Parts: sequence; C-alpha cells; structure tokens
Amino acid sequence: MAITNGLCINIDSMDELTRISDISTKLNKSVEIGIRLALDLDSLADKTGVFMHGPGTLKEQSDSTKWGMSREQTVEIVKSAQQLENIHLKETHFHLSRMTNEVEPFAVMAREMVTWSHYIKENTGWTPPCIDIGGGWTYGRWYGTGPNSQIDDENAPKYIDYAKRISEVIGEEAGKYNLPLPKLRIEPGRLISGPCGVAVGTVGAVKQGDRKKWVNLDLSTNHLSWAAILDWYYHAVPVENTEREATETVDIVGPLCNSDEIGKHRKMPPLVRGEHVAFLDAGGYVESQAARYNAQCLPATVLVFNELSEITTEREQLRDVSSRFRVPPRLLAQSFS
Repeated sequence: MAITNGLCINIDSMDELTRISDISTKLNKSVEIGIRLALDLDSLADKTGVFMHGPGTLKEQSDSTKWGMSREQTVEIVKSAQQLENIHLKETHFHLSRMTNEVEPFAVMAREMVTWSHYIKENTGWTPPCIDIGGGWTYGRWYGTGPNSQIDDENAPKYIDYAKRISEVIGEEAGKYNLPLPKLRIEPGRLISGPCGVAVGTVGAVKQGDRKKWVNLDLSTNHLSWAAILDWYYHAVPVENTEREATETVDIVGPLCNSDEIGKHRKMPPLVRGEHVAFLDAGGYVESQAARYNAQCLPATVLVFNELSEITTEREQLRDVSSRFRVPPRLLAQSFS
C-alpha cells in the first residue's frame, strides 16, 4: 500500500530494502526510502529521564530499543540502495521518544544526525538531503502528564524553544563539515492528538473501605493502558457540576479482574453512580491501544466540533466480541455428554 501510494518508507534492515525493491519492481514503481539510525548519543550517558524503554540513562534506553542501524550498517544499506534503479534515498531518521521534556537531549540528537550525514557522505558519496528527528515533543500542563506526571508539566519547553536550539546545532554541525543545510522533518502526532482526546467513563459503585475510597468506572486500563504499564498520569475531572470543590481523595478504578487502577489518590468532589469522569489529554494512543481483556467491549469514539457530535467509531456490542469465538465440534459434543 505504501509503495502504491508513493509514500516514503523508513527502513530498519537490509532485508526490508530487498523486500521493498522486489515489490516495487513488480509494481513498476519507484520508492523513496529513509534509513533509521541507531545514534550513539554518548553525551547523554549520564542524563536520566523517565523510563519509557526500561530503566537506565537516556543513552542506555536509546541503545536498548530495537530500532536503527549502526554506522557501518547504514553505509552498507546506502551502497546497496545506490545500485537499485527503483530506490531513491530520501532521508535519515531517529526517534528519541518522550523520555525527557528538556530541549538539550533533542539538540544532541539533531547534532549527531548531521555528524552521521558527514560519515555517510565520506563513505558513500551520498549526503542525506533531509533528516527526520521524530517525535516526543511535549505540551505544557499545570498538572503534568506522563509517567509520574513528569513529561507534559508546566516546565515543558515551548515549540520555539525546540526550534531555536535544534536549528542552531544543525547549522553549526553542517557548517563544521561543509554540508548543505538539510531539510528538517518532525513527527508532531502526539503533540497534536494528545490534548485533543478525552476518555469519559460512567461511575458505578462507590466503595468506602477502611483505608481508602474507590470510585469504580466502566472505563479501565483496557483503554488507558499506559496508566498501568508506565504509571502514566491522566488528569481526571468530573463532567457534571464542575464547580464543586474536590473534598475527597479516591482511587479511580475500572471493572477488570486485576487492580485496574487508572487514577490513584485523586482529589475529587463526592461522586455518585451515574455521573461521568473525564480523563484529559487522552488523544494519543488510547483508541489505538485499546484492548478487550475480560471480554470487555470497546467504547465509541465521538468527534466534537463546535455544537456537533459525530460518531467516528461505533460502540462494540457483546456479540461483536463473542462472534469471533469458535468451539471445535468435538469439544462441543463432549460438553453435553
């Protein structure tokens, strides 16, 4: 599909280059490709951030990911691509992820990418005309989002902060090696979609225990999976009567058979069955990562525009889930014997 529609494809191995070349030849199409790099990032060896890719410094986390190729592998890929008439080299790519909301690690990444461009040119004659520095861009929130509320907080850099520093180091490094200024690509998907989405759940049982109070929703870690996986903080607010004072500290949980904690130690007004609770900044990854653990049905997705509310994904019914199941006839026969 990507080849048919003329998309640039970032590749991560020689095997992918061979496969893309074979398919594009059969389709009589030319293809633009980018190459994913495994940057060294040695200057971030002592820099810590949130644990997005396991424990460790930013360098250790970056080194542990499956993405990217070494300098030697990159040169091999470029030389191979140069021999293929239907393949056009377009860019190099790296994605730091949202391990930090500081500007300097992104500047380190951008500088290193230009350094690799010099290395590639020296060994292949090809100068990447474009570098893609991926995503991980933050948006400021007074309450903070992300693992332990550490990413999108009130200290998050502004767009201009990223742009100024990254442009500065790219210019410095390109001048150092007498390279033309590359085009710069970024991937702002999470930055755009994250603040646009709200996950809304309905209050069921409200339970007072000896040690804490629980508010049960029909929303769960099926929908806000990072709340469980990464201890991701999603700010929760009541939907009705929003002017009420938050006088109670509660744990907000879902109906699944594990602890299913989506909001721990939250200050909320007294809530009762039938009310609604909204988790803010849930536009990134929530719908795409939604699961059906415990055979739970996926909720609807609604697009709100001014006074319009338009369903873009239908709410699942139990039959949508159960209709996929099959009982082998031999087991079905034995179950009633």
